[in-house]
Amino acid sequence: MTIVLVGVFTPWLIGFAGFYDRWRWLTFLPVAVPLLVPALLRFYVHALVTDTLPSRWRGMLVPGLAEFAFQAVSFCLPMPFKDRWAGMAISVVTPILSLALIGSFAVHMAASVRLLRRYRAVLADIVGDDARFAARWLSAAIAAFAILWSIWATVLIWDWFDPLGYTGLMWLYLMIASAALFLAIEGWRHASLPFPNLSTLECVPAIPGKGPARDWSRQGAEWAEQTRLAGWAGDPDIDVATLARLLGTNTAYLSRALNEGLGQNFSTFINGLRCCAVVDRLEASDDRDVLTLALEAGFASKASFNRAFRATTGMTPSQYRTHVAKAKNHGALPETRRPEAGLPAIPGA
Repeated sequence: MTIVLVGVFTPWLIGFAGFYDRWRWLTFLPVAVPLLVPALLRFYVHALVTDTLPSRWRGMLVPGLAEFAFQAVSFCLPMPFKDRWAGMAISVVTPILSLALIGSFAVHMAASVRLLRRYRAVLADIVGDDARFAARWLSAAIAAFAILWSIWATVLIWDWFDPLGYTGLMWLYLMIASAALFLAIEGWRHASLPFPNLSTLECVPAIPGKGPARDWSRQGAEWAEQTRLAGWAGDPDIDVATLARLLGTNTAYLSRALNEGLGQNFSTFINGLRCCAVVDRLEASDDRDVLTLALEAGFASKASFNRAFRATTGMTPSQYRTHVAKAKNHGALPETRRPEAGLPAIPGA
């Protein structure tokens, strides 16, 4: 996809440099195929999440290949005819290709967002810190392309009614070049992050139909307390299968106890316990750096810790530490949402 994006702004670059005026045979140089970009973005997301290409992926390439074929055939025309054809194509074919690009971006980005949401929801039920996986990077990539698409569409429509020329289009192609650079650098930076296969993550054992009905609220509270006392949430690699094995149950029962009994997915549950451990250290006047406390509690990154801590306590870590210090000076701890508030008490305990 990076190569395709480079090809998109190449004709503008050589035109801005005056190459078309000197070498008119470069007209229709078949290197800019923007209609391939939306499909390749979808392929990228789908391949990382499912380890496969989308069904009917060959059909998704047809618009881009048709655009390339149009340019290749036009490029091979004799020069006198090519000049006349270029004038006709600008007024007829270019608007059609532009509309196709706008619609293609909308369709493929919507499909990519739906798949990514499904993937992240499943991850949150399986792992304790989904920020360790590359789903957040994919979200950033899709967001970047959504911004690029909105700008690209606006400029294309504007250019139909009021041609912008090479100078007026400069900032659009700078945006395209920036997107290519962003994709290349960030894709390389996140290349080592794991991407568990979606079909594997969704293979949750069915809950046996026999046996007495369970009080999932009580069961969830019991397992939550057992997990807290054992300190299992401090393992940064903990996942639902590992915790189920430690609790002597299976992933189906554990997921049901968390989802139905506690009203939480696995990630929220584990991160709540980790935040509880950090809060305990802050209230014990532990003066070590907050990131050190977070890593000790099992978080893998500062960003994931900050998000979880605010969601759990209603404060940032630094705000909580400040409030603890002020409250101790007045003989009382601050009024905040303690992590334990998200875990129901054991009935009858």
